[in-house]
Amino acid sequence: MGSLSSEHSEDDNFAINRQRAIRRREMARFARNARSRLGTPENRYSTFDLERQHLFADTRINAAYAVPLLALIVAVISLLWVNPVLSLAWFLSTLCLHFVMVGISHAYEKAPSEQQARKIWPWRFTAGDLIYGCGWATFPLLPKPVDAGEELVIFQFATLLIVVATNTMQSATLPRCLLASTLPTTLVVTVCFLLQGNPIHYTLAAMAIGAQGFFLILGNQLLKNTNTMLEYRADKDHLIAELETANAMSDEARRRAEAANIAKSRFLATMSHELRTPLNAILGFSEIMKDEVLGPMHNKNYKSYAGDIHGSGQHLLNLINEILDLSRIEAGRHELHEEALLLGDIAEECRTMMNVRAKAKSIVLHHAHDGGLPRVWADERALRQVILNLMSNAVKFTPVGGEVGITVGRTVDGGQYVSIKDTGPGIPEEEIPTVLEAFGQGSHAIRSAEPGTGLGLSIVQALIGMHDGRFALKSNLGEGTEVTVSLPSSRNMHFSDDVAASFDTDRVRQQRDVKSA
Repeated sequence: MGSLSSEHSEDDNFAINRQRAIRRREMARFARNARSRLGTPENRYSTFDLERQHLFADTRINAAYAVPLLALIVAVISLLWVNPVLSLAWFLSTLCLHFVMVGISHAYEKAPSEQQARKIWPWRFTAGDLIYGCGWATFPLLPKPVDAGEELVIFQFATLLIVVATNTMQSATLPRCLLASTLPTTLVVTVCFLLQGNPIHYTLAAMAIGAQGFFLILGNQLLKNTNTMLEYRADKDHLIAELETANAMSDEARRRAEAANIAKSRFLATMSHELRTPLNAILGFSEIMKDEVLGPMHNKNYKSYAGDIHGSGQHLLNLINEILDLSRIEAGRHELHEEALLLGDIAEECRTMMNVRAKAKSIVLHHAHDGGLPRVWADERALRQVILNLMSNAVKFTPVGGEVGITVGRTVDGGQYVSIKDTGPGIPEEEIPTVLEAFGQGSHAIRSAEPGTGLGLSIVQALIGMHDGRFALKSNLGEGTEVTVSLPSSRNMHFSDDVAASFDTDRVRQQRDVKSA
């Protein structure tokens, strides 16, 4: 019951993650449709209101000390034409209005998110900017001497441009604040110029109005850039959320796959015992009947049936062994028992073992290897299984009277390789990936109904990979197939002659003990 409940909870979690991903995609699609309407007049500023308010407040806070410096410079220069007391009063009043705006921005940043979403904040920002703009607008109204000259006019116009540009940069994210902070100064300066009645003043008044229009256009472009930046940020956040969801689903799928792999390994381990027990009885009794150990069988059909039963049981046992070998390797439970070996000797032993099968099909086995090859540090059983699997495939698919060559030599990088080449029908190029997969078989094997599981090459690749080696298969249709397995140079062992002789003596002794046993 516990396992069933855990499986149900896993399925529920997986389904919930998928539903979340679907909902987020729908929300992203809705957001993109809403943003596509940003260009329409009625919806131009309907999105990212909170984000733009944050940017507005953050800009005001960052400029908390830059604006007083500008006001101080204007006040000091104005001392050339304005009474110092009036100039100081204007500077202090402008400074207070500026810090009022900074205080409003700080209050907004510290307010909870639910209060920041209230409609009152845009109106507070607009009112504060209007009062702040009026503070700058009072500067041209300060009393000046009649003979101030053109220098004052130029200074007032330059101050207008700087103030409007500064307020445009600070208030571009909120269009109403932009108008509130720049329009009072422009209107006052324009009116003052028009009241002078001189052509130069008319020109400056026209330029002031043009500058106001230019900065409004600039502010609108800055607003579009801000919206685009916020849109990209929202897309990035959405993508991160999608990646987190996909990562969670991937982790869950990987965990489920690992659990399934463990369950598969346990199932195979259990079934191997359950299948091998009756198979041993089938093989033993069928062999006794086939060889007529307990007496002759007068019906030859029964004897043939016993041979078929023994052959089928042997094939099934080989299939079970190969599946178990591959499952142990994939589960990382196959341990290598490494020792110093001569690759050429193992290849020669495998050739001797396959000689009987080759003679049955009149296949000639060729064996060649380079002299002076050092020993390799490897698992003897694994290498023997690799070479036997490759030679078995070569003999199986080579037609009667063909040839199979076994070559042992050095690789270009100093390692050692074993190459097995046959004169069989070959493998079409498009079928090679299929042949290399587990349970994969080529079209020739299917047509000829050759017995096999399709696991031999998978086991070979896995065992060679555990030795840090490489596997290569080359085949031309109608010309044969060549399979090469190689071991890296790091597995070469270099011993003195005495040590090598002791290895040979131990190996001969072990072989003699095995034969006597």
